[in-house]
Amino acid sequence: MEVNLSELRLAVNLAPNHPGGFWLKNPVMTASGTFGYGTEYSKLLDVERLGAVVSKAITRRPREGNAQPRIAETPAGMLNAIGLQNVGVEAAIREKAPIWASWSVPVIANVAGFSIGEFVEVVERLSATPGVAAIELNISCPNVDAEGEMFGLDAGDAAAVTEAVRPVCDVPLIVKLSPNVTDIAEIARHVVGAGADALSLINTIPGMVIDLRRRRPYLANVTGGLSGPAIRPIALRMVWQVRQAVDVPLIGVGGITSADDALQFLMAGAAAVQVGTSTFVNPNTALEVIDGIEAFLRQEGIADVNELVGCAQPNLTTVEG
Repeated sequence: MEVNLSELRLAVNLAPNHPGGFWLKNPVMTASGTFGYGTEYSKLLDVERLGAVVSKAITRRPREGNAQPRIAETPAGMLNAIGLQNVGVEAAIREKAPIWASWSVPVIANVAGFSIGEFVEVVERLSATPGVAAIELNISCPNVDAEGEMFGLDAGDAAAVTEAVRPVCDVPLIVKLSPNVTDIAEIARHVVGAGADALSLINTIPGMVIDLRRRRPYLANVTGGLSGPAIRPIALRMVWQVRQAVDVPLIGVGGITSADDALQFLMAGAAAVQVGTSTFVNPNTALEVIDGIEAFLRQEGIADVNELVGCAQPNLTTVEG
């Protein structure tokens, strides 16, 4: 039986354990680093139709990023080594947040840091800023206090940075997990135990390309993060695994280009999804994914998108909103 559009319930709660929760009007948002600060795309599409906008990473100080070239197209994806180029927390609060506060769509500020102290400082400032609805911790940053090893590669380090920022974060706290680990479920359990309200997964996978004419690595940084459809099966598998390990909402990220892709993530256990690399090819991808999910629900006679969350998982209860 086909469901009328007016009867559809697309709203999802990404922080049921946080006071008041964190409700999105639909489960589709943008991915950090692929949508700028949202302001760049607001002239191209109706950003307020999105479930949420996720900003590019924000650090304590402005960063120019890595030298060029820092992007390379690959089969079914792309490599990037941007180097966290951003305006810094001061300018983000002064220039971006007032615009975010005027939107009806919530903005999630992605935060990067090179020490626990930096994470704490930036999270504390942003979480107290009008226009910032939630924080997404980018724990795929090198910890300069631990010989440069990424926070997200060790369960103890990942938990430590989460636990440190939790007391100063008054808004919902989302932690973005790295796929470059032996057991992502273990990392997830530690991060949730340290206070994360939700998890987003996955971040990019390291890769490289060689410039045949120069006989040298193409990227100035040598390696970059692989994103796009090439990593989608890996991301989907990790969402499946983590959903079996924790019971906080998950956000699926990695190679989503269509509603069919997004629906797979929902059925694997994600409560919401982020559209990233595909935005570079088609800025309207996220809006098309929303339309496609609505069409699927109508055609299948499903009134509430939450009924799909984890439905492919055997003997698994859904996260209550």
